[in-house]
Amino acid sequence: MKKHNFNAGPSILPREVIENTAQAILDFNGSGLSLMEISHRAKDFQPVVDEAVALFKELLNIPEGYSVLFLGGGASLEFCMVPFNFLEKKAAYLNTGVWAKKAMKEAKAFGEVIEVASSAESTYTYIPKDYTVPADADYFHITTNNTIYGTELKEDLDVNIPVVADMSSDIFSRPIDVSKYICIYGGAQKNLAPSGVTFVIVKNDALGKVSRNIPTMLNYQTHVDSGSMFNTPPVVPIYAALQ
Repeated sequence: MKKHNFNAGPSILPREVIENTAQAILDFNGSGLSLMEISHRAKDFQPVVDEAVALFKELLNIPEGYSVLFLGGGASLEFCMVPFNFLEKKAAYLNTGVWAKKAMKEAKAFGEVIEVASSAESTYTYIPKDYTVPADADYFHITTNNTIYGTELKEDLDVNIPVVADMSSDIFSRPIDVSKYICIYGGAQKNLAPSGVTFVIVKNDALGKVSRNIPTMLNYQTHVDSGSMFNTPPVVPIYAALQ
C-alpha cells in the first residue's frame, strides 16, 4: 500500500514525477549524463526552464509584464528579498501565522512595518477581518496559507496598494488574479516539486523603485534579466516541477 507523508516539509509527489525525474538523473534526454551533471546552460536544459515558465504563465493566466523566476533559498529567503526590492519607507503586513510573523520580522530591518491585524492572541486560529491597510504603504504582504494552523485565504483581496503574497503550499489550488499582485512567491515542496526551488512571479515595472543598493543575488532584476540563469539554478527540482 502506498505510504503518505502528512508531516511538515516535503509532501507526496505523483509517482510519475518521481519516476521521470529518477530516469533523468540516470540519463538526461539520452545524453549519457545525469541531470545532476549537466550544465544549467546546456542546450538540452534551457527548454526545461522555458517550458516550466510557459506552463506557469498558462495555468495561472499570468498577464504580460510579469516574469516567472526559479530561485534558491526557499520562501524564507524571500522574506528579506521582498523588502530589499520593494520597501522604501513603509510596508503593511497581515500577521496570520508563523511564516507571516517571520516575514514581518525580516522586513523591519528595511523600514517601518505596520502590522495591520493579527490573530496571534488566539494562536492564529482565524484570519482577521475589518482592518485598514495604510494607503501610503509601499506594499501589503499576506500569507495565503498558514500551514501550521490551517487557516487559508481563499480569494484575492481588494486593496488600493500593491500586494505581495507568500503562496507556499497553496499555489495552483485555485484561480488567482495575478494582476492584483506585484509579487507572488513560495517554496515548491508542498504541491509543486521537491524542496530546493522557490518560485517567484514578479511584476517587472514594480522593480527598480527603491533607492537602496540591492546586492546582486538579492535583486529580482538580476534574475529577470538572466532568465533565472544568473547562477546555477536547482536543476533537479525545476525538472520535477515540469513533470
